[in-house]
Amino acid sequence: MSAAAAMAMARSSGLAYPGRFYAAATYAGFSGSPNSAAKGITPKFSNDTALLLYALYQQATVGSCNIPKPSGWSPIEQSKWTSWNGLGNMASIEAMRLFVKILEEEDPGWYSMVSNFVAEPVLDVEKNHNPKIIAVSENGNISPETKTIPTENCKLVETQDKDVVSEEGVGVVSVYDQWVEPPISGVRPKARYEHGAAVIDDKMYIFGGNHNGRYLNDLQVLNMRSWTWSKVKVREGTGGLTYSCAGHSLIPWDGNKLLAVAGHAKDPSETLQVKVFDLQTCTWSTLKTYGKPPVSRGGQSVTVAEQTLVIFGGQDANTSLLNDLHILDMETMTWDEIDTLGVPPSPRSDHAAAVHADHYLLIFGGGSHATCFNDLHVLDLQTMEWSRPTQQGEIPSPRAGHAGVTVGENWFIAGGGNNTSGVKLIHNLVIDIGNSITLILWQKVPPAYLMVRTNLSLLFVHAGVSETVVLNMSTLTWSIITTIQGRVPLASEGSSLVLSSYSGEDILVSFGGYNGRYNNEVNVLKPSHKSTSQSKMTETSVPDSISAVHNIANTTKDVVSQIEKGQEGRVREIVKNNFDSEPRVSVMAQLITNIYCHCFPIYARSLNTSTKVEETNDRLLAALKAEKEELEASVTKEKMQTLQLKQELVEAETHNTDLYKELQSVRGQLAAEQSRCFKLEVDVAELRQKLQTMETLHKELEILQRQKAAASEQAALNAKQRQSSGGVWGWLAGTPPSQENHDDDA
Repeated sequence: MSAAAAMAMARSSGLAYPGRFYAAATYAGFSGSPNSAAKGITPKFSNDTALLLYALYQQATVGSCNIPKPSGWSPIEQSKWTSWNGLGNMASIEAMRLFVKILEEEDPGWYSMVSNFVAEPVLDVEKNHNPKIIAVSENGNISPETKTIPTENCKLVETQDKDVVSEEGVGVVSVYDQWVEPPISGVRPKARYEHGAAVIDDKMYIFGGNHNGRYLNDLQVLNMRSWTWSKVKVREGTGGLTYSCAGHSLIPWDGNKLLAVAGHAKDPSETLQVKVFDLQTCTWSTLKTYGKPPVSRGGQSVTVAEQTLVIFGGQDANTSLLNDLHILDMETMTWDEIDTLGVPPSPRSDHAAAVHADHYLLIFGGGSHATCFNDLHVLDLQTMEWSRPTQQGEIPSPRAGHAGVTVGENWFIAGGGNNTSGVKLIHNLVIDIGNSITLILWQKVPPAYLMVRTNLSLLFVHAGVSETVVLNMSTLTWSIITTIQGRVPLASEGSSLVLSSYSGEDILVSFGGYNGRYNNEVNVLKPSHKSTSQSKMTETSVPDSISAVHNIANTTKDVVSQIEKGQEGRVREIVKNNFDSEPRVSVMAQLITNIYCHCFPIYARSLNTSTKVEETNDRLLAALKAEKEELEASVTKEKMQTLQLKQELVEAETHNTDLYKELQSVRGQLAAEQSRCFKLEVDVAELRQKLQTMETLHKELEILQRQKAAASEQAALNAKQRQSSGGVWGWLAGTPPSQENHDDDA
């Protein structure tokens, strides 16, 4: 592909790949063909960035590195081979996306230099593989014809489709505990993750988010009565037209306001900011607060407890994880940093939080730089004491970037990703440039990429979590609502989850997320768990069903009255809560049929006499007994496994104790040997000092002995001379013999 062709593809396809990749490669200095990368590394960037771009380009255009390592000593060629070979079996499309992302980090304005174009419709393939034309909105240009519809004092830019979707077209929402995709009209928002979502008056507002490393600033609204997307036209206010951010929290407030709390921005402030959007004036403003605000952050949790906002954790602008707790009093607009008791959750971001009965704050999951969590922490908002209670039921797997919403005492959690099922892309990518070693650290990557910020670079692509779970906040019991299959938008990180209502019933609405690609799909789930304070498990438990069979005459009138009042949804709900498999559903159906037979003899006769009813009762009781035995066997098996695990734990603790004692004994012996060694060293030092002293004395003795010998020789010589001179010469001189003797004595 030539450079001109790559540019043309980028202009004609907008954000589509591979055109965007080839345009980026051409801009970076590659000519657009796979062989061009071998000619040299582009000089526009630093050595490490250029080498990584080269490796990603080769991976995207040629594939995995299958050539042998260069035998000659050429630092550049070896560095290029090392970077390309380090990518392993990375998919071509992932290499393209990472190439474009790194280029955008290094040169954010590259795309505007090659993509001053008017967007055209792009063919998008939905999950049902039916092609659908979706308009691409880029640089403020929207290709489909739009018209402005006044809503209160705001204006919504809304695209009118040819086929208008009526409210009756959303009949699929009537299914309980299943995610469905409603028929959406209007221009969909740009795909994104880490955005904020909130519901006011049956309208879901979406603000900001992240797409390809760029922070978004648009405000979109989904009318959940007509299921139509519109774009809010923002007016200039005290806070400017708008601002771009991601990883923030969007909170509905005071009936007609949206609060955008915290979040990552291109130019972050030092302290946490709260932005206010007024739906009546369609303007942004900055909330004026008092006290000491928290440090700026993103990926935190913000929950509403009475008239306060409770902010926990997150990640600051320096990528440091936090676990501090702050409260903003919305009546006095005053910040307060809370000193808590107990052991708080470890520092984390992208977790989920909920408030139960305005008394307890619950924190679940989240991630650090190295791992994801599935721990549950509870903060008593009255005593400000943390605790970590025991979770019951099917505890969810570790996850980060998930979304949660409460329905009564039930806390629903969907989406998220983890680092246990992810695909490792780059491990220990060290590039040798000449005599220096450069370590590539990834500073800005989506939460879908997990990086260990140590002396080694470790990059993961998270696998999305497939199950939607619910926690009963009164009993702390987990259960799985539904599990999705495949790489679908619901199994994404950074998606949003809000609570709304449809036809008088609660619905959960999910939007966006990232699971290897950016999503902008809407999915809806109608939970069978209602907004009641009474637990459904108590209300519709299996023992109650058995009791209904034995006391059918007493309960018939109540059930019949419910059926006559048209509460078919209620019956379906009971069936769904208690019998989650087809045989169990049939058992409950037989139970309802049996009740009908006892209440209405005509209906019983239409089913071939009451004998069949009694046989049905017997079969029902037998089925329930078999179920009971099966459950008891499962419980017994679980108990045996628990006992075995406890025994293994005791054995491990005993072994650990023995090892600890042995370690202490070895430490004692080592300390004794060290003391003995020290004493020996002292003795050796003293002996060496004495030896040196003896050597000095010996030398002095030798000197004295030599001096004494010399003196003796001199004395003998002198005596000999005197004896020889005292003869004839003394007599001639007349020296008296007595004088000579005297002189000799002297």
